[in-house]
Amino acid sequence: MLKNVTITADEEILRWTRREAADKGVSVSKLVGQILEREMRRRDDYWKAFERWKKIKPVPHADASKRPGREEMHDRGR
Repeated sequence: MLKNVTITADEEILRWTRREAADKGVSVSKLVGQILEREMRRRDDYWKAFERWKKIKPVPHADASKRPGREEMHDRGR
Protein backbone atom coordinates (compact mmCIF):
# COMPACT_ATOMS: atom_id res chain seq x y z
CA MET A 1 0.00 0.00 0.00
CA LEU A 2 1.42 3.38 -1.01
CA LYS A 3 1.53 6.22 1.51
CA ASN A 4 2.14 9.92 1.08
CA VAL A 5 5.11 11.57 2.80
CA THR A 6 6.10 15.21 3.15
CA ILE A 7 9.82 15.96 2.92
CA THR A 8 11.84 19.08 3.57
CA ALA A 9 14.91 19.71 1.43
CA ASP A 10 17.17 22.52 0.30
CA GLU A 11 16.02 24.39 -2.84
CA GLU A 12 19.07 23.13 -4.79
CA ILE A 13 18.13 19.53 -4.00
CA LEU A 14 14.53 20.18 -5.06
CA ARG A 15 15.64 21.73 -8.39
CA TRP A 16 17.86 18.71 -9.05
CA THR A 17 15.01 16.35 -8.14
CA ARG A 18 12.56 18.10 -10.46
CA ARG A 19 15.10 18.00 -13.31
CA GLU A 20 15.86 14.30 -12.74
CA ALA A 21 12.16 13.44 -12.60
CA ALA A 22 11.52 15.34 -15.85
CA ASP A 23 14.50 13.64 -17.55
CA LYS A 24 13.16 10.22 -16.54
CA GLY A 25 9.55 11.08 -17.35
CA VAL A 26 8.27 10.39 -13.84
CA SER A 27 6.81 12.50 -11.05
CA VAL A 28 9.00 13.84 -8.25
CA SER A 29 7.10 11.55 -5.89
CA LYS A 30 7.82 8.50 -8.05
CA LEU A 31 11.51 9.43 -8.40
CA VAL A 32 11.97 9.88 -4.65
CA GLY A 33 10.23 6.55 -4.06
CA GLN A 34 12.57 4.83 -6.56
CA ILE A 35 15.64 6.37 -4.93
CA LEU A 36 14.53 5.29 -1.47
CA GLU A 37 13.70 1.78 -2.67
CA ARG A 38 17.10 1.43 -4.38
CA GLU A 39 18.88 2.58 -1.21
CA MET A 40 16.84 0.20 0.94
CA ARG A 41 17.67 -2.77 -1.30
CA ARG A 42 21.36 -1.82 -1.45
CA ARG A 43 21.59 -1.73 2.33
CA ASP A 44 19.55 -4.91 2.74
CA ASP A 45 21.91 -6.71 0.34
CA TYR A 46 24.90 -5.45 2.35
CA TRP A 47 23.49 -6.65 5.67
CA LYS A 48 22.46 -10.02 4.24
CA ALA A 49 26.00 -10.50 2.89
CA PHE A 50 27.45 -9.42 6.23
CA GLU A 51 25.28 -11.95 8.10
CA ARG A 52 26.38 -14.71 5.68
CA TRP A 53 30.03 -13.70 6.17
CA LYS A 54 29.68 -13.88 9.97
CA LYS A 55 28.50 -17.50 9.67
CA ILE A 56 31.58 -18.60 7.70
CA LYS A 57 33.85 -20.69 9.86
CA PRO A 58 37.45 -19.44 10.02
CA VAL A 59 40.03 -21.36 8.02
CA PRO A 60 42.20 -23.33 10.50
CA HIS A 61 45.45 -22.04 9.00
CA ALA A 62 44.34 -18.43 8.73
CA ASP A 63 46.73 -17.38 11.51
CA ALA A 64 49.40 -15.36 9.68
CA SER A 65 52.10 -16.38 12.15
CA LYS A 66 51.69 -20.00 11.05
CA ARG A 67 51.90 -19.36 7.32
CA PRO A 68 55.07 -20.24 5.43
CA GLY A 69 57.41 -17.31 4.93
CA ARG A 70 58.21 -15.66 1.62
CA GLU A 71 61.51 -17.47 1.21
CA GLU A 72 59.91 -20.83 1.97
CA MET A 73 57.03 -20.20 -0.41
CA HIS A 74 59.38 -19.41 -3.29
CA ASP A 75 61.88 -22.07 -2.36
CA ARG A 76 64.62 -19.47 -1.93
CA GLY A 77 65.97 -20.72 1.33
CA ARG A 78 68.10 -23.43 -0.33
